Amino acid sequence: MQVKLNVLIGAAALLLGSSVFAQTIVKIGHVGPTSGAIAHLGKDNENGARMAIDDLNAKGVMIGGQKVKFELLAEDDGADPKQGTAAAQKLVDSKVNGVIGHLNSGTSIPASKIYSDAGIPQISPSATNPKYTRQGYKTTFRVVADDVQLGGTLGRYAVKELKGKSIAVIDDRTAYGQGVADEFEKAVKSSGGNTVGREFTNDKATDFTAILTTLKAKHPDIVFFGGMDAVAGPMLRQMKQLGITAKFMGGDGICSSKLPELSANSIADGQVICAEAGGIDPKDAKATAAMEDFKKRFEAKFNTKVEIYSPYVYDSVMVMVAAMEKAGSADPAKYLPVLAKTEGYKGITGTISFDEKGDVKNGALTLHTYKGGKQESLGVVR
Repeated sequence: MQVKLNVLIGAAALLLGSSVFAQTIVKIGHVGPTSGAIAHLGKDNENGARMAIDDLNAKGVMIGGQKVKFELLAEDDGADPKQGTAAAQKLVDSKVNGVIGHLNSGTSIPASKIYSDAGIPQISPSATNPKYTRQGYKTTFRVVADDVQLGGTLGRYAVKELKGKSIAVIDDRTAYGQGVADEFEKAVKSSGGNTVGREFTNDKATDFTAILTTLKAKHPDIVFFGGMDAVAGPMLRQMKQLGITAKFMGGDGICSSKLPELSANSIADGQVICAEAGGIDPKDAKATAAMEDFKKRFEAKFNTKVEIYSPYVYDSVMVMVAAMEKAGSADPAKYLPVLAKTEGYKGITGTISFDEKGDVKNGALTLHTYKGGKQESLGVVR
């Protein structure tokens, strides 16, 4: 009897042990600027990744017949290209199964070569410079529209909807800022609009008196800025101080909930028009409800509101894991071809399908303005 009992105990221990050892660890890397001027956006992204990882672990995902546990390896690139490539190499050395990031085009582009060389899939939730997906790398994807769509849409809107007659352009000389400003300017000209000046600053500047004074003399009715909210906020404040009442336009980099605060509440109602790369059609009740649920859960979890990109980070993680599940493997070499063929994935930011370059197909854009210090949607365009 004792022998039988010992056999049963041994068998139970063996089964218990095998179930423990059967749980595979899948490492997902995330990179964004969690220090520096746009740390609030980088943290927003990282929180989107953490929420996805926690939801996946709570669900209990099986890949290739084995239960897996997901771990997030988060790195800070400070929005700096050199720091970004160092972070990328660190994740490669840690043998991550995939990477979500980087936030900026200026860091995503140089890092993409490192991931490509290692054969590790990379999905950026926010890098919009066209070059990012046009380098011929099989590992590079994004879930938002690029600068051609973003800048082009805003340029046409400036001329056709806002009836801009004299349009000034400023950029911060980053891959993102200069790229979106170039596309905006092209679209203004092709729509029959007139640009009266092109100035530039940098992504760490705080004083814009010289360039704004130069532009003021040209009497612009619209000023477009290619850059991020940390620079756009002080620029708007100084525009008000100089008596420049022009409309202010920008891409998703300025389109944050913090912009009014960063401008010291100097934004007039309806003065700012920006476009977020992505968006939910307000007529789609199911999609709208899913996004609102995400925002409520996010705020409850992190005690802060969604800034811009965290929903796209969340979807990026989920799309990557869906490819692993379909491939039956978290091995990058095995699930990468499945990820590349993603078609019709229903995310909280909309339907995700990738084209042959890794770009999202039929990417949506949401136009926003600000009234009473709060962001308001003007509608979704494609």
